[in-house]
Amino acid sequence: MKKKIVTKVYTDEQVIEKLEHFCAYQERCVADVKKKLYQLNVSISEYEQFINYLTEHNFLNEKRFTERFTQGKLNIKNWGKIKISYQLKQKNIDTNYIEHELNCIDDEMYKDKLQQILIKKNKLLKEADEYKKRQKLIIYAQQKGFELDLILKTIDKIL
Repeated sequence: MKKKIVTKVYTDEQVIEKLEHFCAYQERCVADVKKKLYQLNVSISEYEQFINYLTEHNFLNEKRFTERFTQGKLNIKNWGKIKISYQLKQKNIDTNYIEHELNCIDDEMYKDKLQQILIKKNKLLKEADEYKKRQKLIIYAQQKGFELDLILKTIDKIL
């Protein structure tokens, strides 16, 4: 016996209400909204109309999204510029927005953030061999998305 797959059909007003709630809950980008529209079984030909509505009513703003995403990932997840940039590019964010936000990051604060991360990680490492410890710290910081030259300078300071 086959199960029937029932897909719910929403009116335009219901879709708009769901999208407004979706965007009001946290900052979203166009890619996130398109995913949500797909989940709501909205025809691809109608995507643009809903995206324009959200943009006109200030529910959707990619510049604002880029700013909040960058600050959140830097301050909460302790990501570096490389990882933040990569993730924003995955969401098809305009490269001008990405570059602007990454350039707005205070260099001293960024260096301090990396230093704090490496000091904390260094305390957790049980490695006796200095070379292996150094390699583990480099790999850890690279996975977080920090630049290699900055990582090496910071490791030289703390070891």
